[in-house]
Amino acid sequence: MIEKNSSRLARVITSASIILLASSGNLLAAEKTALNKYILDGGPTMIFIGIAILALIALVVFNFINLTKAKFVPDDLKGALLEHMTACRVRSAIELGASHPSYLGRMTAYSLPNIDATQPETLGRDYVEDAMADFSINENRKNMTWINYIGLVAQAAPMLGLLGTVIGMVSAFGVLAETGQAEPAQLAGQISVALLTTMWGLITAIPSVIFYFFFKNKLNGLVADAHHAAEEMLNASLQTVNADAYLTKIPEGVA
Repeated sequence: MIEKNSSRLARVITSASIILLASSGNLLAAEKTALNKYILDGGPTMIFIGIAILALIALVVFNFINLTKAKFVPDDLKGALLEHMTACRVRSAIELGASHPSYLGRMTAYSLPNIDATQPETLGRDYVEDAMADFSINENRKNMTWINYIGLVAQAAPMLGLLGTVIGMVSAFGVLAETGQAEPAQLAGQISVALLTTMWGLITAIPSVIFYFFFKNKLNGLVADAHHAAEEMLNASLQTVNADAYLTKIPEGVA
């Protein structure tokens, strides 16, 4: 009985293996057909479009990792800096900012040394804001470089697709000139192959444009948050230094 069940189980496993192998072979054949139909038939230009797609994926992943609030305006650092600046502990704020790798930390370490305690009414605000602007110009150029590469992909991809289409059309009409016959089926097939590169060029370019403006706006928003946090810290120090002057400007009431 056990031997009969074992042989029956073996036959079932063997049959299942044959079915799986046959289905996997059909699946591989279908995948190979689709691969030839939609990618390989596009010609050598598809290699460059494939490189553009890989570059786009890498740039998108990099910018998603790089453009985060934790790397620009972390809440813990913002709170600690605001506490120092409210108490007018400018040196402590500079040391804390210099020890933090975030955008806000480096910007405060670069700009706060321009605070001038001999000008209690402004604390040298103009010089501090100029330093913040200089820092942002330098830093934004570095961050925008990787975003601009996405824009480069968006511009290059459709041109590569058009180049592949032109090459394919030249080849198609070259065959037509050699044979001297206009067979619609053959000519349509060759034109279809030529248009594959245009299709993939547009497939690459459209998301590239979307990601370019998405990351550009995200960078601008993060930089604006950092500047707003720095302005808030500076205002806190000004209010602490000029607390009595601010109170005299606010009427308590009319006698």
